[in-house]
Amino acid sequence: MYQSDITQFIHQLKRQKPWLEAAQRNGRALLWDKPPIDLEERARERESRAPQMPYVYYQNF
Repeated sequence: MYQSDITQFIHQLKRQKPWLEAAQRNGRALLWDKPPIDLEERARERESRAPQMPYVYYQNF
């Protein structure tokens, strides 16, 4: 069965570094997998914000 050079490289890399896939999963969990959002808390935060001026750099001179 034909395997491309890239597929062969990936298989060889996984044989040489078996811990690599676990490290990738840990990195993904650190950066992307987030806990669920509490919608009630998010609504309270949104309601408690003070309104921002349309152009924050404008000062009444």
